[in-house]
Amino acid sequence: MSDTTTALSGVGIGRGLAVGPILRMPDPLPDPTDEPSSVGADAEKVRAAGALAATAADIRLRGERAGGAAKDVLDAQALMAEDPTLKDDVHARIADGKTAERAVHEAFAAFRDLLTSMGGYMGERATDLNDVSQRVVAHLQGVAAPGVPDPDHAFILVARDLAPADTALLDLDKVLALVTSDGGPTSHTAILAREKSIVAVVGANGALELEDGQVVIVDAATGTVSVSPSVDEQAAATETIAARAAVADVPVGPGALADGTAVPLLANLGSVDGAGPAIEKGAEGVGLFRTEFLFLDADRAPTVAEQQEKYTQLLTAFSGKKVVVRALDAGADKPLSFLNDEPEENPALGLRGLRALRTNEPILRDQLTALANADAATDAELWVMAPMVSTVEETRYFTKLARELGIKTAGVMIEVPAAALLADRLLPDTDFASIGTNDLTQYTLAADRLLGSVASFQDPWHPAVLRLVGEVGKAGSTLGKPVGICGEAAADPLLAVVLVGLGATSLSMSPAALADVRAELAKYTLVEAREFADIALSANSAVEARVAVLAAATSLTTTTTESE
Repeated sequence: MSDTTTALSGVGIGRGLAVGPILRMPDPLPDPTDEPSSVGADAEKVRAAGALAATAADIRLRGERAGGAAKDVLDAQALMAEDPTLKDDVHARIADGKTAERAVHEAFAAFRDLLTSMGGYMGERATDLNDVSQRVVAHLQGVAAPGVPDPDHAFILVARDLAPADTALLDLDKVLALVTSDGGPTSHTAILAREKSIVAVVGANGALELEDGQVVIVDAATGTVSVSPSVDEQAAATETIAARAAVADVPVGPGALADGTAVPLLANLGSVDGAGPAIEKGAEGVGLFRTEFLFLDADRAPTVAEQQEKYTQLLTAFSGKKVVVRALDAGADKPLSFLNDEPEENPALGLRGLRALRTNEPILRDQLTALANADAATDAELWVMAPMVSTVEETRYFTKLARELGIKTAGVMIEVPAAALLADRLLPDTDFASIGTNDLTQYTLAADRLLGSVASFQDPWHPAVLRLVGEVGKAGSTLGKPVGICGEAAADPLLAVVLVGLGATSLSMSPAALADVRAELAKYTLVEAREFADIALSANSAVEARVAVLAAATSLTTTTTESE
């Protein structure tokens, strides 16, 4: 980087690179004025109901066009526009003399503030609620809803954050990259950017100070946005982009290190719909299947038969392959009326995951029974794991119950530092461990993974996080138990090599990341991966660890090239 180039830092999504001019998202609509209605309450209620219904239908249509994870996200957003409690609040405000526009604005704002106060998963949904409110008000005013600009040239989009409806339908021929000032690595912007392989840096401090037309280099691999780069820097970035594009053309195959050490590359999936695309990208199975999609939009727990049907579809799609299913990971951060919808001051540390399931054991029993039935009807290799395990006692409880109900292979997720530190005591009582690096990083560094203000702490390269991963890897190796990685850390190609060096025996990630990780693993031997792990562990920060390992990898690659 030249002396005149400044850089913003955030959280990179994937390892993509882009060069181009900035274009900022337009400002949101101004707040509707608080004037008395001139047409009467009944007419305003009709207007409001029509706008809410039309907005929900439009969002669902966008979801159908986008498909994949975007459809699930947008379906959930459409439900916000149809929420009966919100609608009742809107009507109550209209009855007090508000216009439909003002009533919608105030009701959604009140609900947004409630979600924000809850923090965690629900706090992150506040952004989605703002977008729905703006779309309903725009419909009422007969104007276009604020959205992504559509110029006649390619650009890098800068925004405070993006709503799912905008992210899902980005024109990838024009939008070279995303830069947001808010959001973390598990925000909807990040999730959809991964799925669509969009270059993105989220939570970038100073992003909103960028001006239209400024040229930047967005490097997701390093989480940096270089402002006003030199001509030479732009040319070098363009060359790198071309080289990385060539990697995507490498034929798919099993993941392995340069010495032939097998490292199965698996897919993280949130619904059965993602199975086909994951297989096309070379997924050797599923390392994390999130079952929440069956529960989150329901007002009752799905029956054994309803669940079994979906699980059977999943296992059939991965015939003969390993499929790791996570038991329902819900609680106060993803409240369900039939599980636990009591507000909690700090839901990330509350009754969630296995803790919530134990207080509602019939729900857990039904899920395990449905999974066992689906397993018996198919020939995939089903593994089932419990989320948010903290103790040896919890490990024994889940493994015993799972086996009683017909699950052949039961394991636990390592997401809490306590579980990582006691991995040598947990693993004897279960079949495998899977490390959720998103939550493990959150809890290790005391940084809410969904909060943009602390996004810089949410970095799995941090030596403290890696040391915990190493403890689990060591325990797994000693006891002969598999240790997978299912957090998004596995999608970072160079970090994936480090994780293998720390003892990971498989890696699971968004399908879009498989090609890059496969190509990176193939460059190094197990001995070299362990050397990289030692280098990372000896660093004092995430930045130091990343820079030191990158330097070692570059030196090794250069030496190898020169000797050939």
